[in-house]
Amino acid sequence: MLLLYATHDGQARRIATRIAARLADCGFEATPRDLADGAPTGAEIGAAPLVVLVAAVRYGRHLPQAERFLATYRRASPQSPLAFISVNLTARKPGKNNATHNAYLRKSIRRHGLVPVLAQAVAGRLAYPHYRWWDRQIIRLIMTLTGGPADPRTCTEFTDWAEVDAIATRIVALLDGIH
Repeated sequence: MLLLYATHDGQARRIATRIAARLADCGFEATPRDLADGAPTGAEIGAAPLVVLVAAVRYGRHLPQAERFLATYRRASPQSPLAFISVNLTARKPGKNNATHNAYLRKSIRRHGLVPVLAQAVAGRLAYPHYRWWDRQIIRLIMTLTGGPADPRTCTEFTDWAEVDAIATRIVALLDGIH
């Protein structure tokens, strides 16, 4: 299988690594692959029994390398089943962890014409001290508008790791169904 991630601050990588560890516990080997290091070819995508994408959102869209991958995935023939995990701070709110209620995930699925076998949003991490000045100001504005923490000294882990483990369990079930 392909386990891919697109990260800006490292949280999507941590989530992909956690999923890989849970898969390994169940006998499935998957090495997380950073899309910034290069995307798989259409042939690699078509040969994989399952493609898992863990993609971070930045300023309202999934990172460019994730967007490019999804365009390649869409053109791949045949397409392998896709599990799409969006990492964004909107998912910190109750009920915003699925494609129906998470705008970033829903719009990306629609924009690329996807029919994922699993589509889930996971809350990321907010770490103001690690951001550049401009990013910190923009994110503070977004957090103020959405009722999130706006103190520039804030570091908050919003990721629900039990939810990530549950996603890994669902991926295992998908893989069991394929084999």
